[in-house]
Amino acid sequence: MTVATEQEELLWLALRMTPQLGARRAVDIIEKFGSPGAIFQLDSRELEGAGLSASVARSIEAGSAMEDALEQQRLMRATGTTILAYYDDRYPALLKQIYDPPVLLFARGDLGLLETPGVAIVGTRRPSPYGSSVAERFARELSEAGLLIVSGMARGIDTAAHKACLAVDGKTVAVLGCGVDVVYPAENKNLAAQIARDGLILSEYPLRTPGYPQNFPVRNRIVSGLSSGVLIVEGAQYSGSAITARLALDQGREVFAIPGNITSKQSWGPNLLIRQGARLVQEPSDVLCDLPLEARQKLRSRAKQRLLIEEGAEFEHPMQALRAKVIQVLPFDVPLTIDEMLPKLNASGMVSTSELISILFDLELEGLIRQLPGKAYQRVWH
Repeated sequence: MTVATEQEELLWLALRMTPQLGARRAVDIIEKFGSPGAIFQLDSRELEGAGLSASVARSIEAGSAMEDALEQQRLMRATGTTILAYYDDRYPALLKQIYDPPVLLFARGDLGLLETPGVAIVGTRRPSPYGSSVAERFARELSEAGLLIVSGMARGIDTAAHKACLAVDGKTVAVLGCGVDVVYPAENKNLAAQIARDGLILSEYPLRTPGYPQNFPVRNRIVSGLSSGVLIVEGAQYSGSAITARLALDQGREVFAIPGNITSKQSWGPNLLIRQGARLVQEPSDVLCDLPLEARQKLRSRAKQRLLIEEGAEFEHPMQALRAKVIQVLPFDVPLTIDEMLPKLNASGMVSTSELISILFDLELEGLIRQLPGKAYQRVWH
């Protein structure tokens, strides 16, 4: 269900604006009573019985957040902001799986993007030239493969990832530690406007909330929670990106790390994560191949649809034609990586990484090929 009326919207906002009501507790009482409307009809004794503190229960009973909610509603109209409530059909299923999902998200942009499998790219605010170029390359190629790029619009790696994605007409989500109407850092004003127009800006913080330092570690759980995997590109041992990686592990997400120079402090974070079991990645295809099954299936489906649209007039069954090419290219005795296959396939026509991975996934499920260590593939004798 969606927030259908202004009154329902107001009640969701009032619940979110209630002082001292944290995300986990707010979701608990929503799941118990079904809607903010039902919650605001309860007295403080019933609310305390549901596990709320006395002060929070009294605030809800008195409707003390209604005035703030009305102001938020006014600001929403002025800024073109919408809300995404916990029970909204569009609320991301992945985000609901984390321990403390936000009960309400403020949004500017295309909410439909949340249906796309995503990967978070995060890292230091002071990257080396190497870190910036790697972030740009991975964001660009993963975006071209059909993935949504999620980040936090901070200086450095976050900004590089968003910009590289947008440069190839990819889709990106920025999760802010301030209101969606606040630009932080200020130099990203143009970037924020472009993401709001061509992508999506999200925040659990009400409009006009400044970028308080304590907000950003809290917001990181949403960055990882929206994503099928998190890619760390440079960061100190105790950096914000390291926090995001730990959150991702707690949430059961894949954690990928770019190895770096052992003499650089900016490499300590990803290098340590690799020692602790994060997946070392050198190519964007490493990320694509190690995504969870559900994400890969969605990418496969999207790649098939795109190929059918683009080549439908030329081939009656374009995916079958590509399948035949892949089988011809793969030998029985020498395994090939994706990067080794692409030039051979592109000799007779352009094939994208996402299309190739889609075909390999199908062929592996059918038992016609097998994947070997090092992301290499080999044809199987029958």
